[in-house]
Amino acid sequence: MSNIKIGVVTVSDRASKGIYEDISGKEIIKVMEEYLISEWEPVYEVIPDEQYIIEETLIKMSDEEGCCLIFTTGGTGPAPRDVTPEATENVCHKMMPGFGELMRQESLKYVPTAILSRQTAGIRNKALIVNLPGKPKSIRECIQAVFPAIPYCVELAEGPILDTNDKNIKVFRPKKK
Repeated sequence: MSNIKIGVVTVSDRASKGIYEDISGKEIIKVMEEYLISEWEPVYEVIPDEQYIIEETLIKMSDEEGCCLIFTTGGTGPAPRDVTPEATENVCHKMMPGFGELMRQESLKYVPTAILSRQTAGIRNKALIVNLPGKPKSIRECIQAVFPAIPYCVELAEGPILDTNDKNIKVFRPKKK
């Protein structure tokens, strides 16, 4: 087993009750399998849209499971039960608003309702937490937009080196002198 762990949290009342299958979290795992050549393992949870449960899950994945990167999917819209960004902000020590800005900018190429999305990102201890939208197509588009900065961000947060498949994604790292 690898010591690199990546958290995947699907925030959905219906998926957490088994009303429908979670395809969003599985899409995140699929994209990570395409992008990463480092050995890694997913830490996967499907939870309801409850802020305290989201916060507990993010804290557990960061502090106990040792995830260096945690993706959430769902709960980022304007509906009353959409509280993933609030939970993320409550558990992070540093917010990284550029991630949400870039994801909305990317999504606006496809749908005008992207301005309704409240995705954000932040650092908790040595973990980068990134909120993604809920639809698999949008997840892939958003990860593709922000992932070039993720490995370097994880390194700056004192996490592991995430080696990537250059054929599938080009990431940025400053040149070593």
